[in-house]
Amino acid sequence: MDENNQQNSEENIKDKQAVALRYDAEKDTAPRVIAKGKGHVAEHILETAQKNTIPVYQNKTLVNMLMALDIDREIPPELYKAIAEVMAYVYKMDKAKGREIEARRLRELQLQRARARGRR
Repeated sequence: MDENNQQNSEENIKDKQAVALRYDAEKDTAPRVIAKGKGHVAEHILETAQKNTIPVYQNKTLVNMLMALDIDREIPPELYKAIAEVMAYVYKMDKAKGREIEARRLRELQLQRARARGRR
């Protein structure tokens, strides 16, 4: 990577922000901020989400508002509508992922049956 690209990459990382939310319907009345950060911390939050197949929703305006909240604080009522959009997105992604997993399981089951028939 040349010096200009490396400098641009560092500037992009410096400008990056990320906020992680958790919602436990049994314990919480609203989603909570469980992690937030800028720069390399934001990169780490996003990498952790990716490694754990957690959907990432990108909205700079919302992230800026959430960055103002303390860690472990429930989101305030004025952000409920925006967070509902995030939760709908996550639900949609989880549902699609569930269909993908079920399709993979079905293919594996069909392959196992085909192999079993071939052994008879």
